[in-house]
Amino acid sequence: MVLTIELTKRQEQILQIVKENGPITGEQIAEQLLLTRATLRPDLAILTMAGYLDARPRVGYFYTGKSGTQLLTENLQKIYVKEYQSIPVVVNENVSVYDAICTMFLEDVGTLFVVDKNSYLVGVLSRKDLLRASIGKQELTAIPVHIIMTRMPNITMCERDDLLIDIAKKLIEKQIDALPVVRKTDNGFEVIGRITKTNIAKAFVALGDE
Repeated sequence: MVLTIELTKRQEQILQIVKENGPITGEQIAEQLLLTRATLRPDLAILTMAGYLDARPRVGYFYTGKSGTQLLTENLQKIYVKEYQSIPVVVNENVSVYDAICTMFLEDVGTLFVVDKNSYLVGVLSRKDLLRASIGKQELTAIPVHIIMTRMPNITMCERDDLLIDIAKKLIEKQIDALPVVRKTDNGFEVIGRITKTNIAKAFVALGDE
């Protein structure tokens, strides 16, 4: 689905005038529409902030030539993980599968990140991992999560300064629900956040609202 900005009839008229006559001043646009400059000010502001028009002092307005899809793409390239990451839920690698299930339920998350005694990332637990371990007659309180978790180096991670659109592609490609946001150190990776499909949905909704 492509998000588009719905322009008013007057805004479309302004775009057409600028396309044909730009660069052109706000006063000149107003004259052609038989309106005052003050009346057009909100429309010009919207078209400029949306990226359809650009303005230069003492020169006037000119058309950027960009479509709504191009403008959306540019905006997506400006959203970073750090703007939408949420608090991670971590468990120690020695906790039982039973305790991990309880943590996932109480924290209302779909993914747990597993750390060692030094708090460095060593694994990831998904709902599927815990469900798979629950099938059968095994004693869940006796099975540590490090036996069933996805281990390094098979963990997909991201960092605060990664583009959110790139992380969305990773989630789709790997068919997973969340990624740990990590900080690389000399001894390992510290888990400092998480990015989920919900985080990404919130970012796209916010972009649409803008």
